[in-house]
Amino acid sequence: MRFDTVIIGGGLAGLTAGICLQKAGQDCAIVSTGQNALHFFSGSFESLEEAPARLAGIFEEAGIRLHYQPGVRLMPMGTFRPAALSLEDVDILPDPAFSRKALIVSIAGYQDFFAAFLAEGLEKQGTQCRIHFLQLPEMAQLMMSPSEMRSVQIARTMDRMWEKVVGEIKVLLQDEDTVILPQVFGLQDTTVPGRIRQAVPARVIFAGTLPPSVPGIRTQQQLKRRYEVLGGTYLAGDEVIQAHVHDGVVHSVATRNLDSHYLEARHFILATGGYFSKGLRSNPFRIYEPVFGLDVDASEDRNAWYDAAFAADQPYLKFGVRTDPGLRALRDGVAFENLYAVGSLLGATRPELGSGAGLAIRSAFQATDQILRRSAPQEDGRPAGQSGESNPSES
Repeated sequence: MRFDTVIIGGGLAGLTAGICLQKAGQDCAIVSTGQNALHFFSGSFESLEEAPARLAGIFEEAGIRLHYQPGVRLMPMGTFRPAALSLEDVDILPDPAFSRKALIVSIAGYQDFFAAFLAEGLEKQGTQCRIHFLQLPEMAQLMMSPSEMRSVQIARTMDRMWEKVVGEIKVLLQDEDTVILPQVFGLQDTTVPGRIRQAVPARVIFAGTLPPSVPGIRTQQQLKRRYEVLGGTYLAGDEVIQAHVHDGVVHSVATRNLDSHYLEARHFILATGGYFSKGLRSNPFRIYEPVFGLDVDASEDRNAWYDAAFAADQPYLKFGVRTDPGLRALRDGVAFENLYAVGSLLGATRPELGSGAGLAIRSAFQATDQILRRSAPQEDGRPAGQSGESNPSES
């Protein structure tokens, strides 16, 4: 199967790149194992200090509404972090002392929302808190298995019964000016968070939970739907296991599910993420990139990979693959002609591109711009940067 560009990884960076290229007239394939950084997405775009019109346009076309308001966002453990650009249902607060009294509402049996930690953090900022756990008969089936009382399973039920939740909140409210709910609304019906805000006679804030992230999964679904509407091919639940490279040019990749059918393309984007998505792996001796054997910027001393203090910034999260200025991936210090690395796979190797979701967006835009420039036809009719074909050999 031949495409203009094959993208390995179906997270925020991969989907953003796929949408950009499809809109520009390219024929793309995305290979996604399933789990990616969007499953941990807070709903706020870290390190994007301004609202880029290009991003807003892509998301609006996918039915994803954003808002921009510099301030702080409430973290799952009751702390606060600077934020600005976020999904519509993720509040950006002017400062941590945003409320006088707050009612924190959770669901009985739900262990992935830390109401007590939220209350402790808010009370340090001068907010008086009261916690209530809703007893919902509709959760009885899920509660039979603790593994089912997770955010996504709860969200599927909540989208159908949000009005009942609102009714109970109205009864519970006393003199609180804020109601805090877990982010378990709006998975399938994106209008639900807004309806809850309109119906509750107090400010409503949706606070994060343990992964998987409902806003993140919803965002992935909407971006994937937009990509497919544009004609892109999305291979879900598959994994690239081999690459065919000759003279620094990637010619094709093989996947676990396609057997002997290779995915051929003029360009390839590697957006497989960091450790959580298995874009980087480790053994007792080294940290490595498993698909192409790329150069990784990481310490050789295993003891320097981590900090014994659990809450400290862990050094291994900054490790990433090396690239040239145009994001072409390096192997043995030499850049591949047509392979670009984007997203959290870069770690902290490209600090000018930011971190988190900001890194995913900026690197995806830079890689797609490079590809489109190199794909523009020259006077001889061939794409720029292409000098003819050679027979692929297995790397």
